[in-house]
Amino acid sequence: MPNVLAAIGRFSARHRFIIIAAWVLIFAVFTGITATSANMNGSTGGMPATDASKALTTMQEKFPAMSSSPGAKTLQLVIETHGSAKATDAATKAAIESVLTKAEALPNVKSVSDPFNVQRPYISKDGTTVVSTLEFSGITDDNASETYQEVVGFAQGQGSQFTTEVGGSIAKDSYAAFGPGEAAGILIAFLVLLITFGSLVAAGANMLVAIAGVATGTIGVVAWSAIHPIDSTTITLPSMLGLAVGIDYSLFILTRFRAELKAGRKVDDAVSRATGTAGTAVVFAGLTVIIALVGLWVTDIGAIQDMGLAGAFAVVVAVLMSLTLLPVLMKSLGLKALSRKDRKKLLDGQVEETELTRRSFVGGWSKAVTRRPLPMLLGAVAVLAILAVPFFSMKTAANIPGGSSPDSTQRHAYNLIVDKFGGVQSPLMVLAEGGNISGQVKTIQNELTGLDHVNAVIPGAVDQAGDTALVTVIPAGGPIDEGTKALVQDIRDHASSISGVHLEVTGETAIGLDTTALMTQALVKYVAVIVILSFLLMMVMFRSLLVPLFATVGYLLSLGAAFGALTAVFQWGWLKGIIQAPQGDPMMSLLPIILVGVLFGLAMDYQVFLVSRIREEYVGGRSPKEAIMTGFRKSGPVLIAAALIMGFVFGGFASSTMTFAAETAFGLLVGVLADAFLVRMIIMPALLSLAGHRAWWIPRWLDKILPNLDTEGHALGDADEDTHEEHVLVNT
Repeated sequence: MPNVLAAIGRFSARHRFIIIAAWVLIFAVFTGITATSANMNGSTGGMPATDASKALTTMQEKFPAMSSSPGAKTLQLVIETHGSAKATDAATKAAIESVLTKAEALPNVKSVSDPFNVQRPYISKDGTTVVSTLEFSGITDDNASETYQEVVGFAQGQGSQFTTEVGGSIAKDSYAAFGPGEAAGILIAFLVLLITFGSLVAAGANMLVAIAGVATGTIGVVAWSAIHPIDSTTITLPSMLGLAVGIDYSLFILTRFRAELKAGRKVDDAVSRATGTAGTAVVFAGLTVIIALVGLWVTDIGAIQDMGLAGAFAVVVAVLMSLTLLPVLMKSLGLKALSRKDRKKLLDGQVEETELTRRSFVGGWSKAVTRRPLPMLLGAVAVLAILAVPFFSMKTAANIPGGSSPDSTQRHAYNLIVDKFGGVQSPLMVLAEGGNISGQVKTIQNELTGLDHVNAVIPGAVDQAGDTALVTVIPAGGPIDEGTKALVQDIRDHASSISGVHLEVTGETAIGLDTTALMTQALVKYVAVIVILSFLLMMVMFRSLLVPLFATVGYLLSLGAAFGALTAVFQWGWLKGIIQAPQGDPMMSLLPIILVGVLFGLAMDYQVFLVSRIREEYVGGRSPKEAIMTGFRKSGPVLIAAALIMGFVFGGFASSTMTFAAETAFGLLVGVLADAFLVRMIIMPALLSLAGHRAWWIPRWLDKILPNLDTEGHALGDADEDTHEEHVLVNT
């Protein structure tokens, strides 16, 4: 592989116009498709095939009127009295009716329902709360938000006699695709590159390749929507991930290019050798991320599959950019990729200190870990374990009812209705199937009424065939309450308790429970797939059994830390003044499976970056501890810079006001920093030190059948030795 990649790098450097033209053409084609045919109106992936979704399909077939979408836009005014006052008291009733009369004059209001209507009253049992429905006409995307804000302002200005909240929504949530937080993250990442390289043009080249890659990858994903519609949130993952890995992959190759220049190689030789050696590590690192993301296909959930494929495509583009466009820039920069100080040393023929004699922070770190591996190992594991503690309180939900923010008037209205009226906003729909079902409806109603956590049971229609009845069950709580979840299970447990009748339950809560259970099952299968495939990949690369095992265990530790921090911040509400996204809700149930995949890929990135250099030194004849220290000193600064860059990029996205984007970015932020600084820079070298030569052991029979990919680039050393010596003589 190194020879192939070296040839690609050399070709790209020698045919710069062709490479640039090819990428410009690809970007232009993607842009043209996006401008004319993009479809971001939702994924075509179907609902998971669960009991609740099958029941929903049956309900829609038997009762087609239930599946028709309402044409009117509505909001609810939820009015709660204070103290001992009742809504039915003469004075209070008159004040409420006055408010509702004023509401009729609000923009685009078509009608306002009367909660005191004797035929259809909407008054709580304790008499303190009423609900009035506002129906609108003429609502468009242009005026929906303004109209909603007018209603909220009207509700907040109704004095202190009662509390008025606005339930529901008529406007779509809008989020900035790229805000000041993301821009700040990129700027800080650029400063890290500048400090790392000591060269403005080198840092600029690195960032340019990354930005070109994320732009091409993201626009490519949007173009894909022309043939496979996707949801607007799908591009969140490829955007943040494409940018982060694009910077890191270019950083790794560019660092090796600079090292080859410092060693006295010609520019063309340095380009090909950097692409062949560091490029091999980049390809393997990229493959682990791609495997992890493509592996999301096993979930059989359309939205997750789309997000996984989109993220994988962004990583593919980032890898290809680093192997083709970056060599173009490296050739163009030449010795300018080095700092002025390094260029002067090179022209003066000065030889740098060896990695073992040079004193540095990273060198001191590596010595401390290798001299006291066990205490360092235990300390790092203890820190990660503490960070993971909140994970055991983590809750997930397929959907959060009442809007995205727990502090909004929409959520307050939703919760108030649940408290006073039960789960009328998210009823359970029970299908009763059997012969002569109309004669069994009363028995079914009595059976369901006797279950716990039931507020009311409302018998509904019977289909034309007379074999299916629809019964509405109003739970006592909301759709994500534990009592409502227990009620769904109780109904299923009583599915055949009535002779000749079979019950099926559907609705928001039932579908959400089934979806969460499906994701949990898929997560187990998914983890098994990516761990096995990546273990095999690393076994081929490192020709070891213990190294892939160490890598996997370290990943699990960093994953636990990420989930623990997520729970503490987004569920418990820590950092509320810093994180802009809403906090206090359970995590979205699709978040764990996304984070498991992405963090696994990124963790293996750092594993490849660090251990590939350590193995190169070990194969070159150094003792295990010398190989660790030398490889650590060579790759450590790059690893630190790469982790900081990813951290700042993800930190920028964590400032998003969109909950899912902020949760994903924050989880990746904590996971990446924990994995880089605790797992890869402490736990991994400590384990390698303790294992010694055994870390690189592999059975002879297995070593013979595994392909030899020459990841250390020995063939490259033989190929360009003559040109290297000639160039050294010329420069000295």
